[in-house]
Amino acid sequence: MTTWAELDAELDSWTRAGRRAELWWRDDDATVPTPALERLLDIHRRHDVPIAIAVIPARAETGLAERLRRETGVVVWQHGWAHMNHAPTGAPKAELGPHRATAWILGELARGWLKLDAVFGAEGWQKVLVPPHNRIAEPVIDALPAAGYRGLSAGMGPRPGARGGAMVNSHVDIMNWTTRAFAGEAVALGDLVKSLRDRREGRVDPGEPVGYLTHHLAHDEPAWAFTDAVLARLAANPAIRILQPSTLFA
Repeated sequence: MTTWAELDAELDSWTRAGRRAELWWRDDDATVPTPALERLLDIHRRHDVPIAIAVIPARAETGLAERLRRETGVVVWQHGWAHMNHAPTGAPKAELGPHRATAWILGELARGWLKLDAVFGAEGWQKVLVPPHNRIAEPVIDALPAAGYRGLSAGMGPRPGARGGAMVNSHVDIMNWTTRAFAGEAVALGDLVKSLRDRREGRVDPGEPVGYLTHHLAHDEPAWAFTDAVLARLAANPAIRILQPSTLFA
């Protein structure tokens, strides 16, 4: 079971090596201002950790844009269209998966683009796609540049030909989606320490920053407590460089 002491030891290893690990934060499923969103933004402000907020276009309201405009260090990305599952029974959930025609999916994404333009303004959000359930079909990925998207943020491994900033993934999802509760301190710390160690030891691309993923509307108290504690610890440690998500696709 991974502990906080093991996280500290891993960060110390980066410092002894004269290196800094890079990390960024994404939160999914925003649509309207809520008490949970306020709690998320409070953590963002107190620890000065920038955040990318993935907004579901079909349910996005202008109140969300008005609230986020009062914050600095927050960037909005497109979270699919309606966060609906179109996978057949028994298959992993996916809105943008291989179960429908690519043209149909791109049409929905275009609707989402226009909705975010209407809610946030054309310059008020960054043209980055976040697939609901972190799954997306390869033909849809291939079509994104021509559709105008600057990048993709999912939860998959590196994809050949999609480097150079085109895909920046999440690696540490603190939720257990079977129980819809916090995955547990040992699990979340284990994923974080493994992601850091794999980069330090060269098992994965050391240039790919670690993506920390939250879902504010689904958090229970342990999930909130862990996010508050781990971001405070990481932001204060010189072995970590916290990245502004808006720069990931520059």
